[in-house]
Formats: sequence, structure tokens, C-alpha cells
Amino acid sequence: MRILVLGGGWFLGPAVVAGAVTRGWEVNTFTRGRSGRTVPGAIAVHGDRERPEDLARLAEHGPWDAVIDTSASALSSRDVLAGARALEPVANRYIYVSTVAVYEGWPIEPLNPDSAVWEALAGTDQELEQPPGATSGINPIYGRRKAGTERAVVEAFGLARTSLLRPGVLLGPGEYVGRLPWWLNRAKRGGRILAPGDPSRSIQPVDVRDTAVFALDQAQRVGHQVHNLAAPIGETMGGLLQACVDVTGSNGTLVWVQDEVLLRHGLRQWTELPLWWTHPGTSAIDSSSAVAAGFVSRPLADTVADTWAWLSEGNRPVPHRRWAKHGLDPAKEHAILASVG
Repeated sequence: MRILVLGGGWFLGPAVVAGAVTRGWEVNTFTRGRSGRTVPGAIAVHGDRERPEDLARLAEHGPWDAVIDTSASALSSRDVLAGARALEPVANRYIYVSTVAVYEGWPIEPLNPDSAVWEALAGTDQELEQPPGATSGINPIYGRRKAGTERAVVEAFGLARTSLLRPGVLLGPGEYVGRLPWWLNRAKRGGRILAPGDPSRSIQPVDVRDTAVFALDQAQRVGHQVHNLAAPIGETMGGLLQACVDVTGSNGTLVWVQDEVLLRHGLRQWTELPLWWTHPGTSAIDSSSAVAAGFVSRPLADTVADTWAWLSEGNRPVPHRRWAKHGLDPAKEHAILASVG
């Protein structure tokens, strides 16, 4: 197999590249080369996905059996469409790692691959407009933009040559967003640790390495594939946080505070206490089609342990602005804990 990985320097990209190299595949990566790293065994091509001349130069390095796109999160559908069209003549298949945010019901309703997706036309500015009737707890413009990029891929390559993978939250070694690293570092500090809501609340983050394995498997498939990627029901917020305490050797004590109390104190869901969200659909994602196609999600405790080991070895993720958005100020945490006794 010969593949092209769009975005081979950050988090998911390196995991895909490393997995492909382990399989003995020939790998090109396409990044701007300003940050991240090139995985040994891959051949790097540098350029900007928003520059037509760079895309044309990239296409000269083909052909490829598959393109695996891990880096379109900040791109418009117009840019994704232009890139896919440039690569279509020199690639047999396109694997696009999207997001569950493309669903209109996210994160309010349970989701399956047949759930309604935001309406968005590829290659237009429609995706930048607020969708009518939007009630989602996240920015629906983001979901609509991602839906537009999915349609761009399908428009360029056709249904039969595309796989759309829709993960929820990705965790694991190399995470640059700062969700799991914040909880690990907070656990390590010890003391009374503010834990959000109900410890039995279901959560469905998936390990970045499991996502990479499944993306590589999709590169070898035929026909149109659409899969949600989520951990099986059974993983809980309590299990995640206790794993953080255990793996760091902390003397900390988890103090569970009800959602209503946290909301009264004005805590921002999803960021101040990472992975905490009260919306019922957050962890009601049906990934059974992916499981039937071979997706395997390792225990969340293993992801926690491996991420802590990665951090403890002195590794640091690629600097990213989203890191600073995650985590609770110690003074605010102390005040909330004091209010509940």
C-alpha cells in the first residue's frame, strides 16, 4: 500500500503514519512543516492546503492507494473541495476523519450513522451562516462547516471511493487540546479534587491510536463507509478520574459535586472541567457499525496510563491555543469545594 496522510505532524496524523509504517506501507505526509514532527519511515512533503500551487506540486508525488485526511478541522469546504479535486486523479480512495458535530442532534440526542446531518453545500459560504432553528449546545456553525467538508470529499471522489469517520473525543499520547493532560496533572497535585456531576455518567472518548488503526483499515476497504467512533457504553467519568488518581500515585480525594451546583457557580461545560457536559446525547453515540467493521476501542484506563507515561517521559504536545481554554482555576475550585463542605 502507498498512502498520503494529510496532516502527519500532530496527534492523530503521527499515529496514522506510525501504524502505516509498522504495516510496511509507503507513506507520504503533507504538512506546512512549521510544527509537529515527521515520523521516521515517512516521506514528508511540505506545503499549504489553501494554496493551489502547493496542491498541484503534492499531486506530482502520487499515485496513492488512499488519502487519509486528519487535518481539515480548520479548513472551509471550499479548501477541502479544491484539495480533493487536486488529488482525485492520483488517489484511489479518500478516508476523511470528520466529527460527530456534523449531526444536527449533537449533543442533545442519541446518534447513529443515519442521524440527520447539517445541511451544507460544498464549496460555498453557506457553512459560515447560523443554521435556522439551531439548538445545539456547541457552535452549530462548526458542525455545518464540517458537514460541508464531508460533502466536498464525496463530491470530488464519489460515494464509492470515500469513508467518513466521525469520532467524538480523541484522547491519548500526544493530545494537544489539553483535556486528559489537565486531569492527570490535577490528580497529581492531590488534595480535594472537584469532580463534576455523577461518577456513573457515561463517557465515550476513544484512543487516538485505535482511531488510527481503523482509518488504516478503511484504506483497504471498498465502497462507501460511514462510521461513528466512540467507546462502548460502560466507560464512566468516575472511572476516568479514578484512573487519573491511581496512575499518578496521587493522595487526592475525588469530591463529586452535583451539576446544578457547578452551573450555579457559572462553570463552563466541556472546558473548565474537561469532558464534563450535561447534555444527554454527549455519550449516546452508536458506534456499532464501526465495531462490526473491525473497530476496537481499548479500555479508557489504558489510555490514561499511556498518556501519563508519555507525559512523565518529558514529552509535550504541539503548542496549541486550545490548551489554555481547558482547566479550572485553583481558587475557583477551592471556593466551590468550600461551598459544599
